[in-house]
Amino acid sequence: MSSLKSVDTDLLNHYQEVRLRSEELCEPLEIEDYGVQPMADASPPKWHLAHTTWFFETFILAEIGENYQPFHPTYRYLFNSYYENVGSRHPRPERGNLSRPTVREVMTYRYHVDSTMRGLLTQQLDVEIKDRVVLGIHHEQQHQELLLTDLKSNFGKNPLFPVYSTSDENTELVDEENSESFTALRFHQISGGKTSIGTNASNQFCFDNETPRHTVWLEPFTIANRLVTNSEYLQFIEDGGYAESTLWLSDGWHEVQSRQWTKPEYWYFDEDLGWCEYTLHGLRPINPHTPVTHISLYEADAFARWSQRRLPTEFEWEAAVNQTLRERTNGRSADQEANLGQRDVFHPTQATGGDHIQQLLGDCWEWTASAYSPYPGFKPARGALGEYNGKFMANQFVLRGGSCVTPTNHIRTTYRNFFYPKDRWQFTGIRLADNLG
Repeated sequence: MSSLKSVDTDLLNHYQEVRLRSEELCEPLEIEDYGVQPMADASPPKWHLAHTTWFFETFILAEIGENYQPFHPTYRYLFNSYYENVGSRHPRPERGNLSRPTVREVMTYRYHVDSTMRGLLTQQLDVEIKDRVVLGIHHEQQHQELLLTDLKSNFGKNPLFPVYSTSDENTELVDEENSESFTALRFHQISGGKTSIGTNASNQFCFDNETPRHTVWLEPFTIANRLVTNSEYLQFIEDGGYAESTLWLSDGWHEVQSRQWTKPEYWYFDEDLGWCEYTLHGLRPINPHTPVTHISLYEADAFARWSQRRLPTEFEWEAAVNQTLRERTNGRSADQEANLGQRDVFHPTQATGGDHIQQLLGDCWEWTASAYSPYPGFKPARGALGEYNGKFMANQFVLRGGSCVTPTNHIRTTYRNFFYPKDRWQFTGIRLADNLG
């Protein structure tokens, strides 16, 4: 027998807030921006708006409403991302070729599904359906982040370097010599031993790949107090890091050669201004103290070798976060010291000073040395939703911590993001670690 609860007004409000936020993120766009797909791995803003709507229609409305009629029969095909159990789908690299449906039609689709969902959310719901709604909300928050990074891929390759946001107080150039807030790179010792990783929490959301909670053994290690900065990465470039094969994994060296990498994504050299970086606030001279971002796992690993350090494992990263939170219960938490996806801050900010470990949550997704694989005892959900995370557990690496475009209430210390090691269009950065002794 299904378990029923009373009407959940918090869930309804959360749903409406997240759905509205997706549309707010599109407000700075012109109509021409909605359909551009800058590369095969990215999607047009219009597609993100439609796909997140498709998710609620397909996995909730069509599942529980016997009389529910899909808004458009072909949308099931057009806006399916990778769910084999749902049926065939339009090829991902060709999403930018779809001039129809129009933006207006996609927005009408959103309003139709939202109206039906609001009616549903004012009723008593089975716990399983509520869980699906929550999953759909977090799925949309993932796509809000993707919408911004995909849009940056479009704008960042445009010679006009369009400005998405004019809220740029956090991206001003800092004078390295006179900056009193510069945070020197230091390493903190983290005790080893048996460490609990992951979550079994039933009172807060998590993706299935964060479960089950389990124990790992860690040797004592050290971890950097902040992320690697632009100025530090520039030293790696100027020292010939991209030309020294001994620093690179074999696959990474192949990427360097075939893609002719010599710098992070969105870095440009200007004869008058020197090194500049495209941000969603426009093209700016690089801030030497903000974290280097938009780099691949291969670049992060090569920089770590050049620094005579290494990347942390995802288990070391989580242990460092947990120890930091325990040590700072009387002060600001790691959450409060990070960007945590603050609205209108679309670029990483520099460390705030002090000796403690910071920038753990927000700013940049941090590459780890851990391959993306299941935790012991992991069981994917049944049916199509079981495809959400589990089937991607091969050939990818785990990133932790969230970024400056991750929604605030979507970041968790157990969150396991994952990308291929060559990927760098996300806000990805570097935190160094080392063996103790």
